[in-house]
Amino acid sequence: MSSAANILLKQFKELTSNPVPGFTVALRDEDNVFEWDVGIIGAPNTIYEGGYFKATLKFPNDYPFNPPTFKFNNEFFHPNVYIDGRLCISILHPPGDDPTSGETAAERWNPTQSVESILISIVSLMSDPNCSSPANVDAGVMYRLDREAYNSLVRCEY
Repeated sequence: MSSAANILLKQFKELTSNPVPGFTVALRDEDNVFEWDVGIIGAPNTIYEGGYFKATLKFPNDYPFNPPTFKFNNEFFHPNVYIDGRLCISILHPPGDDPTSGETAAERWNPTQSVESILISIVSLMSDPNCSSPANVDAGVMYRLDREAYNSLVRCEY
């Protein structure tokens, strides 16, 4: 078994034996530790309360040296989610400085991240989007200029 697979298996076992409130994890295929099904439970007192959002987390063969990808499996209107469901969050961007976006290495992926820290960051981002460079421009504009309409639209999605 590869080093990446061992790390992922250890993190998977930890998350399933000691679940963290707010999300669930399962292997998509028990023979493939590199692809996980994720369920995010809408946090109380947010516009997502009562929702259950399914996603896929895919890990590269050189994990933890490079980040996984995260994609919602259903439509998800949010400033940091592309139309196809892919999530744009700094901690899942490749390591190193990015002069184009202005992200520093400290904001981006580093091998000390864990699946738990990734999922906690995603849950946090859901209710506190980064609108400075949105993946979904329409959602970012609506969030900034008409929060009531944005909240109403998002509540209707689930």
